[in-house]
Amino acid sequence: MGLIEKYGLWTDEQQEAARTALAHVREKGVHALRLSFVDQHGLLRGKTIPAGGLADAFGGGIRCVSTLLSKDTSGATVFAAFDAGGGLGVAEMAGAADVVMVPDPTTFHLVPWADGTARILCDLRFANGESVPFCSRGVFRDALGRAAAAGFAYRTGLEIEFHLYRRADHDPNADGIGRGVHPTPVEPINHGNQLLAEDRGDEIEPATRRIRDALDRMGIELRSIEVEYGANQLEVTLDPAVGLDSADTMILLRSTVKQVARRSGYHATFMCRPQIPDGKSSGWHLHQSLLDTATGRNAFVPDQGEGPLSALGAHFVAGQLAHAGAACAFANPTINGYKRFAPYSMAPDRIAWAHDNRGAMIRLVGSAEDGTTHLENRVGESAANPYLYMASQLHSGLEGVDAALPLGPSADDPYTAEAGRLPTSLAAAVRALEADAALARAMGPRFVTYYAALKRAEIARFERTVTDWEQREYFDLF
Repeated sequence: MGLIEKYGLWTDEQQEAARTALAHVREKGVHALRLSFVDQHGLLRGKTIPAGGLADAFGGGIRCVSTLLSKDTSGATVFAAFDAGGGLGVAEMAGAADVVMVPDPTTFHLVPWADGTARILCDLRFANGESVPFCSRGVFRDALGRAAAAGFAYRTGLEIEFHLYRRADHDPNADGIGRGVHPTPVEPINHGNQLLAEDRGDEIEPATRRIRDALDRMGIELRSIEVEYGANQLEVTLDPAVGLDSADTMILLRSTVKQVARRSGYHATFMCRPQIPDGKSSGWHLHQSLLDTATGRNAFVPDQGEGPLSALGAHFVAGQLAHAGAACAFANPTINGYKRFAPYSMAPDRIAWAHDNRGAMIRLVGSAEDGTTHLENRVGESAANPYLYMASQLHSGLEGVDAALPLGPSADDPYTAEAGRLPTSLAAAVRALEADAALARAMGPRFVTYYAALKRAEIARFERTVTDWEQREYFDLF
């Protein structure tokens, strides 16, 4: 008996999806499968197995080294793997022990740009069947479970910006993750700021068509793809989805965009603000609502006389505002992401909400008449780990609902509102997270301690690094 059956790790839906996937592999001539989990940074890590090994993977999963969970964004190991509990206080991780990637067969799909290849997302488990507490997908699943226990499903829509450049000649060995790596040399496709310019869209259509076609074949249908404000900047939007589906889609979309672009001679980056002329900040606007699981009704739609938002929705917004500083550590997990918060920039700089105002952190949009009332939280960067970003937003909102937090008035001028400021650095956001007992309890104290330590390691490396700004400022002056 394999680990999955022994510990009952799959639902009936997953059991059926596994049978379908095995049949699909035989019928479609699939010869390789990429089994991957989403790490703490929102990156896919995993192994490729031959098609003949899929049945075994569907029985006992695939093992991988637990130190993958100890890496910062440079690939450096932050925690002492050979200390007690792998440096994380978890006995199952002592001595750089293995964890198990348990495939979720409901995520099976072909990889259109790699012949005869399919891909499956995985959850992390220990050999005793217990969930690994640092599994991003598991953290979000816990948040969804909290919402379900309260009678709600979490529906989210994606609106993501990124930059697309033409790859210049470069040394392939200088490409990838690691300390001392040089960024991929790129050339601009266009110059200047031309929001929604059709001619700019046509200029990059050969690349965007390949991306769109690959996503379509994976079942990810874009609502739109458009030229954004900055040079070489694009935005994609997707229809809303419920639960894990939206986060899974974000992971697969980001990976697909980067891989298809690379194979086509382009370089796509979801880094918030590239150091390239005419580059603008890229954000991730997260559209959110709660659905009443008993009726399917949008719980943010107000009853007559309640105003633009239901009482429950108002408490949810108040919760997101109350925990905004702490949640920023998940919504903006990179040092670079905080370069985006500036007044009059179409990005927020303070903790406020408003009705249909793009300067506010939370924008109330939609209509009670057609049941589309929802929140657009504009705080996140496109590089965020979607499971952690969404989990922190959902927990924050539910904290407001549980405490019946009152919601203050709409900030009609968000950039002059008397409201708290968003953190101005990743270090400030990490401090806010550790000081927010309620959000830390919701996300899991052990997970928050772990995550904060990872981020502090990145911050320390940055503070030890001589930057281009320092070189320009001081090299000739002194």
